[in-house]
Amino acid sequence: MNLESVRLRLEQREKQLSPRAAKSSQSRGRELPEKPSPVRTEFQRDRDRIIHCKAFRRLKHKTQVFIAPVGDHFVTRLTHTLEVSQIARTIARALNLNEDLAEGIALAHDIGHPPFGHAGEQALADLLPEGFRHAEQSLRVVEKLERLNLTWETRDGIVNSSKVREGIFAEAWGTPATLEGQIVKVSDAVAYINHDIADSLRAGVISEDEIPKEVSTTLGTRHSERINTLVCDIIEHSWFAAGETTSAVPTAEISIGMSERVSAAANALREFMFQRVYLWEGRREEAEQAKLVVRALYEYYVDHPDEIQSDFVIASDPPWRRVADYVAGMTDGFALNAASQISQTSANRLASL
Repeated sequence: MNLESVRLRLEQREKQLSPRAAKSSQSRGRELPEKPSPVRTEFQRDRDRIIHCKAFRRLKHKTQVFIAPVGDHFVTRLTHTLEVSQIARTIARALNLNEDLAEGIALAHDIGHPPFGHAGEQALADLLPEGFRHAEQSLRVVEKLERLNLTWETRDGIVNSSKVREGIFAEAWGTPATLEGQIVKVSDAVAYINHDIADSLRAGVISEDEIPKEVSTTLGTRHSERINTLVCDIIEHSWFAAGETTSAVPTAEISIGMSERVSAAANALREFMFQRVYLWEGRREEAEQAKLVVRALYEYYVDHPDEIQSDFVIASDPPWRRVADYVAGMTDGFALNAASQISQTSANRLASL
C-alpha cells in the first residue's frame, strides 16, 4: 500500500473547503523544507508537533489570571488554551474553513507566556532591552527554542494573536493573514472574558449583579449562554468567509468579526474585567509580588548565567536573552522554588562572610 494516498485524500477533502480557507497543499511552507508526511497534512503535522513539545506541557502549571489559587477549578494557561482551541474549531468548521490550521494556532498561541500571567509578562517587558510580548515569545519558542519548523501560516497566526486593551479587533499588534488565524484571535477573547468571569466569581472578586446590564441583556447571564451568543454572532457576521454566498466583496476584504451590537457588549465586558479584575486594586499586591519574583530571577541569572541548567536556551545568545528565555519558560511553581533557592543561597553567602 502507498501510504501517501492517505495524505492526498486529506488534501483532496481540503479542496471542498471554502475558497477563502487556507489549504495545506498551498502553504507557503516551512523555513527548512521537509519531506511530506504520508498520512497527515502540513497543518495537522504542525498541530501534532505543538502538542508533543515540552513548552506545551508546561502550560498546565502556568497562571491564567489568579496566581496560586486555592481550588482545583481555576483556569490554567493549559485549560484556557484548550478552550480557545474548541471555540476556534467550532467557528472554523461552521464557516467551512481549515479546522486543522485553526487548532494548531490556538494550541500554540500562549506557548511563550511567562509565569504569573500578565504580571510576569509586564515584569519581563520592563526588564528586557527589547521589551517582551508573549505572542512574540510564543513565535520564538516554536522557531528557535523548540525548533518545531512549523508552516508559515501557523507561525503568522501565533505572532499576530495578541490584542490590545482598546478592543478585541484593534489592529495595533497585527492581524493574521489567514481567516483561521483571525478566528483564533477572536476565540481567545471569547474564552478568557468568560472563564475569567467564572474564576472571579469563584474568588469573590466580583458578584453576578456587578456585570453591566447591557452585557447581560445582549450576551446572556450564564457562562454557556454568553459563549453561545458570541460564537453564533461571529459565524453569522463572518458568513461570507464560508464561500457559500455569492459576493462581490474581494477575498482580501473578508474578515472575521462580530455584529456592532455584540462587539460593543463584548468590549464592554472586557473593559469591565480590566477595571474590576485584571487591574483591580486588591490584586495589585499579589501582582507586585509576582513581579518581584520575576525581577529577582532575571537579575540573579544575568549576574550568574552559568547557573542556568536548561536546554531551553541558545548558548550563543547574549546573557540577557538566555535569561529571558529561561525565566519565561518557567512554570509558576518552578519560579517560586528557584527564587527561594536563590534567596537561601544569598543568605548563606552573607553568613559566611
